[in-house]
This record gives sequence, structure tokens and C-alpha cells, in this order.
Amino acid sequence: MTTPRTTPYAAPAGADRSRTHTWHSRPELTPEILGMSGLEVLQACLKGALPEASIMSTLGFRLTEAGEGFVVFEGDPGDHLLNPMGTVHGGFLATLLDSALGSAVMTRLPAGTTYTTVQLGVHMIRPVLAQTPTLRCEGTALHVGRTTATAEARVVGAEDGKLYAHGTTTCVVLRP
Repeated sequence: MTTPRTTPYAAPAGADRSRTHTWHSRPELTPEILGMSGLEVLQACLKGALPEASIMSTLGFRLTEAGEGFVVFEGDPGDHLLNPMGTVHGGFLATLLDSALGSAVMTRLPAGTTYTTVQLGVHMIRPVLAQTPTLRCEGTALHVGRTTATAEARVVGAEDGKLYAHGTTTCVVLRP
């Protein structure tokens, strides 16, 4: 005999939901785009001249600021991001942090230079719930060298400033 399975967030019958999102395809890498610095690429995304990364619409976050060595993303938790325990999956925070960390590094890279994450450290401080208001993730590049870069970021409540998570990264810098 098996015990009926229950969850702490069981929805009433008929409460199925759906979520649709739209994204723009990544543009072809034209000489104009290849000639842009990392900061110029992110600023073009902010202005709508280049599409945002598709992961952002998939998970529900957006780039809101980009300056030399600094970026801000904002994300909206929701019940579409819940894990089996009924809290927002940690992967949402990890992806938000990874995006801010890498983008902070990107703002300091010259044209034709890219990066990729080789280490990501994430510390989750408090749970994120479906009804948690907008989160703000601020990333700052600490070191951008010839072959490696490091950055740190914090996820805070956009309204109350409470710390939800923080993280660090090491990136490899890929020069042409």
C-alpha cells in the first residue's frame, strides 16, 4: 500500500497555469557588433538596439543598468519557479548572480574579447517565495586581467534592501 503524495503548496483543482514568453534570436555577429566593447554591447541591449539574452525572458529578469565595472539586473520571482519544497528554486538566484557577475566583467572587456565562467560561488541567505517582490542583483567587477577576471554580486529586495544571496565568480578571459 502506498501513501498518497502531498505537497505543501497543493493547488486546488482546475488551478493549472501557463506561462508564455517571447525572445529575439541572437543577431549575427556583424563587424559592427564585433567592434563593440562589452559595455557598448550591454548598453545597446538596454537601449533595445540589441536583443537581451534569451535566458532573461525565460526566467523573468532584466538588465536595468550597465556602467564601467558595474551592472544591475532585476528579477521577479513567481510560482513558475518553485522547487518541490514550495520555495523558488535556487537556480533562479544562481542564474541571476551568474548573469550579473559575468556582465560586470563584460563591461570591462575590449571589443572582440569574450569570457566564460569557470567558478561560481553562491551563498543563499534567505528563502525566496513565489510572492517575494522584485529582487535586485548588483554585480561589480573586482579584477579584469589578461587571462582571468573576478567579480562579486549581491541579491537584495528592490523595495526593502534585505539580502537574499551573494556570490563571486572567476572567469577566463578569451582574447582574439
